[in-house]
Amino acid sequence: MPERVELGNHDPQNEGSEITCIHTRKIYDSCQAKDCLEDLRFYPTVSGQAAIDGAVSVRSGRAELLDVALQVSPVGLGRGFYEVSLCFYYRAVMELSTGSSRPVAVEGLVQFNKRAVLFGSEGTAKLFTSEGCGADTDSSLPTAVCEAVDPIVLSTRLTEVAQCPVGELVPGEVPDTVLAAFDENLVVNSAPGKRIYCTLGQFSILRLERDAQLLMPVYDYCMPEKECTCSEKKEEDPCELFQSVEFPVADFFPNGGKK
Repeated sequence: MPERVELGNHDPQNEGSEITCIHTRKIYDSCQAKDCLEDLRFYPTVSGQAAIDGAVSVRSGRAELLDVALQVSPVGLGRGFYEVSLCFYYRAVMELSTGSSRPVAVEGLVQFNKRAVLFGSEGTAKLFTSEGCGADTDSSLPTAVCEAVDPIVLSTRLTEVAQCPVGELVPGEVPDTVLAAFDENLVVNSAPGKRIYCTLGQFSILRLERDAQLLMPVYDYCMPEKECTCSEKKEEDPCELFQSVEFPVADFFPNGGKK
């Protein structure tokens, strides 16, 4: 039977360290995804729809991930398993060819839904903190965390409404923070007109976490070594400041230039 490690003792495996208790989130399960999201409808702004109706083709596009809405619910696969529902919201910009030499850029929303099943253990405790009077957190459900990068626009196409009937976006289900990213209202109804569909490549990591108290080895308090710059200091020479910046090797070579 392994020797019990107690709070305050020294870690025999790490000389000079002390065992302390920390409160953090423990990862119970995780997965990575490489999703090819085909034929996602592009919901343009009001002015963008007018440009789409007069367009001949879609030349190219780019997309930015705005938000990911997550919802966790138990499933019947076994104790401790949960289904995570994810909804990705993108702000996309499409460049249209209207017959003239210069393309026209239009902005709009793209949405994608997916589900995944992960193990998240079990819990029945409620967490109370001093941050809010009477506030509690039901920790019977684990916390879902999604890490994702901006997607790659793989293809785009312009089509008539009658050629590709799909379900319409419900405006009330879109978070206000996502709608606030657009300067105009979005066209989400089935009014006559042309539509744009795109295929995105999305990389993401999903994990389920729970609050936990863990014993960890601690070597010392961490003291910052960098000095705080004074705002009243005279303006520095920009070229001199640039010379002090290290060359970003990792931006030019895979793995930071290491073999």
